[in-house]
Amino acid sequence: MNSLFKRLPRNRLAATRRSSRRRLHTQPHSHPLLATFSRLCVEGPFPAALALLPDLASAGLRADPVSLTRLVKLCVRHGTASDGRLIHRHVAAHGALSPGGLVVSNSLVSMYVKFGLLDDALRLFDGMPERNVVTWTTVVSALANADGKKDEALRFLVAMRRDGVAPNAYTFSSVLGACGTPGVLAAMHASTVKVGLDSDVFVRSSLIDSYMKLGDLDGGRSVFDEMVTGDSVVWNSIIAGFAQSGDGAGAMELFMRMKGAGFSANQGALTSVLRACTGMVTLEVGRQVHAHVLKYEKDLILHNALLDMYCKCGSLQDADALFRRMPQRDVISWSTMISGLAQNGRSTEALSVFDLMKSEGVAPTCITLVGVLFACSHAGLVEDGWYYFKSMEKLFGIRPEKEHHNCMVDLLGRAGKLDEALKFIHEMSLDPDSVIWRTLLGACRMHKNANLAAYAAREILKLEPDDQGARILLSNTYADLRQWTDAEKSWKAMRDRGMKKEPGRSWIELEKQVHVFIAGDLSHPCSDSIVQELNRLIGRISALGYVPQTEFVLQDLPIEQKEDLLKYHSEKLAIAFGTTHAMEGKPIRIMKNLRICGDCHAFAKLVSKSEGKVVIIRDPVRFHHFQDGACSCGDYW
Repeated sequence: MNSLFKRLPRNRLAATRRSSRRRLHTQPHSHPLLATFSRLCVEGPFPAALALLPDLASAGLRADPVSLTRLVKLCVRHGTASDGRLIHRHVAAHGALSPGGLVVSNSLVSMYVKFGLLDDALRLFDGMPERNVVTWTTVVSALANADGKKDEALRFLVAMRRDGVAPNAYTFSSVLGACGTPGVLAAMHASTVKVGLDSDVFVRSSLIDSYMKLGDLDGGRSVFDEMVTGDSVVWNSIIAGFAQSGDGAGAMELFMRMKGAGFSANQGALTSVLRACTGMVTLEVGRQVHAHVLKYEKDLILHNALLDMYCKCGSLQDADALFRRMPQRDVISWSTMISGLAQNGRSTEALSVFDLMKSEGVAPTCITLVGVLFACSHAGLVEDGWYYFKSMEKLFGIRPEKEHHNCMVDLLGRAGKLDEALKFIHEMSLDPDSVIWRTLLGACRMHKNANLAAYAAREILKLEPDDQGARILLSNTYADLRQWTDAEKSWKAMRDRGMKKEPGRSWIELEKQVHVFIAGDLSHPCSDSIVQELNRLIGRISALGYVPQTEFVLQDLPIEQKEDLLKYHSEKLAIAFGTTHAMEGKPIRIMKNLRICGDCHAFAKLVSKSEGKVVIIRDPVRFHHFQDGACSCGDYW
């Protein structure tokens, strides 16, 4: 790029323009070959137009810039990079009628960019005697979107301004995404304000996107709130940004505001909100989004997102109805349904859907097989799991990856076959990662095998020395076995590293608002009524045989204190809140951040029986559907 700042001398430019004007006067405008070429550049076919270039050169004819620009566009649509270079050589050797040469050169730069030939575009850019805002913006945008070229895009923007060319809204929209730090983005934001382009809808949308990508939700929200008038592009941009940054509540609040302001959501925003609903288990908002999805009757991406939302909100009735009505289904649709059924404790049905998928000629992917193995794991179908794992490559041409090996460790571990799981890990063709060792560690805790748990934990810490989860699982395993000295050693190691155990959290949706409960925390505004309801529920289910299972308190405390700690687990608080506010005939839906403990599992089963309520609890791995005193997991989780 040594020639980036070089320009032709003014006297040479003037001579070039005078020469072009003389050629213009001698050009035979009505030549039939030119007329044919002009027509083919508009109507095609492209090969016929391209084939006339040598004939034009032989006849000493120069095509007009409009026709050449159209030919370049035809090349982008129907030709190849080699065709584009041929056009470029013709223009370089024979030129075009002037004025208009700059337009042709700009179209060639754009052509190279669209063919992914950035170096060719830059070489042409360097050799251009004249450049305008279109030239610069094309190159700046290409650099901003190229891997590893973002800093160069910013340097070109500076060079553009030094060259006396003012960036336009599209230039700024293109280059904002190249800002890799908050400081650079703030400086670029100030530049848009200085030139009066910060109010442009596309610039604002790009500013919001850029702030969101850097994790600055407040910055993005600030840009959005400064708008005088709303615009659907910007609404959709900020909603997507909040959802992708993990702020599902913020995304949904903005979505409701957008609806109230009368703007319609596009595919991207609807998909983002559906994913936010999935993360927050806000089914009612998801159903409202479904009404908007109906406008996109044949949009497979949206339908798949909607299907995933229903599955992950535990509403399999809605998921099944949608799946049956979908005008088209791809492998993602089938895989989502298989995984959804498995996660909701309907593993046999998941395997039946897999058989139906194969019968309809849809080839499974590696993700599909993860769902199938998950179904086997969470139903204790060890033989089925081995069959699918061993036949993956033979039947479907899918080589088992780490996710599939992890499912097998989970399958064997849950079934109590810990030695077999360890043997499987040692014989893997892949190097086991921390995820696989953590799966084995979880199984060791489940089956109270402290020695193997300690071995698995050491393997995790070799790979990830600061892994907090491994230390917690190991300490919990020792605590389960009442090996308090060993448990204290693990807790001390965590304290020395400044680690803290994550408290149990549960959240529940009520009238489009999410209520969060933390274990042992009675700061919720309704805490008095929640405790009163909790006492009532415990009295009711005690008559059905409930006895607090104090072995799930992982501390060496008197029995009364253990019972108090169990009483205020986050899911119990959420259930008590739900039974006092649930609408007739609607399930109580709860999401929690940690695996449900055995005492809370027994509590929820008996509450579902005593109150005649359906309670659905989603933990990080699966759903538990409690109804009439039973759970969909069959007490195998």
